[in-house]
Amino acid sequence: MDEAPSILPLRLTGVTYRAGGQTLIDGISMDLSAAGRCVILGPNGAGKSLLLRLCHGLLRPAAGRIDWAAGNGEWVRRRQSMVFQNPVLLRRSTAGNIRYPLSLHGIPRSERQAAVDQALDRAGLTEVAGRPARVLSGGEQQRLAIARAWVTRPEVLFLDEPTSNLDPAATRAIEEMVLAVARTGTKIIMTTHDLGQARRLADEIMFLHRGRLLERTPAAEFFAAPQSDEAATFLKGDLLC
Repeated sequence: MDEAPSILPLRLTGVTYRAGGQTLIDGISMDLSAAGRCVILGPNGAGKSLLLRLCHGLLRPAAGRIDWAAGNGEWVRRRQSMVFQNPVLLRRSTAGNIRYPLSLHGIPRSERQAAVDQALDRAGLTEVAGRPARVLSGGEQQRLAIARAWVTRPEVLFLDEPTSNLDPAATRAIEEMVLAVARTGTKIIMTTHDLGQARRLADEIMFLHRGRLLERTPAAEFFAAPQSDEAATFLKGDLLC
């Protein structure tokens, strides 16, 4: 990463989000530091994806504040990326999808090819570099989306259910890529429904239920001794009301 000031921590203060007359995110306050990989867990409808979108700036809270340490300007927005559960790929080649954000970020043309080649190699996509991105397999498309998000070296990468509906081999490849990206210094904040994946990837767990943040603890402590009845029920595989 470059020597630019860190945009972290990210501070949420009483963040609330409402839609359709319902409160979907309910008064969440927390600080997210640069350390560790953070996994957001919770049942369907808990607000996991909404929380990511709020943090990334795609949605505005109905109440409360979301503040980055370096402010909330365009420079800060360019230091973070998000990959969606169903990535939207450009009508370009695999390599072209990775090259595009480099041009948007003003990376000199002379440096782009080396960056593209490195991202393709990290994603295991070198052999399909010239193939149209939209004909890749589901796992390849997700790896491409992560590579495209990572190529500009964001300080924070939000991942929303990155292995949803993928087979075990594709899931393993994504997890290895997530760990590799984290080793470059990028902060990972991701959602998952897969408890096994959370155990493998998380340094820290945030547990949401009905839009409320019920727990935020180191992963080992969360899985050994959850602090809320709701989390204990979730870990047992029982349905939460």
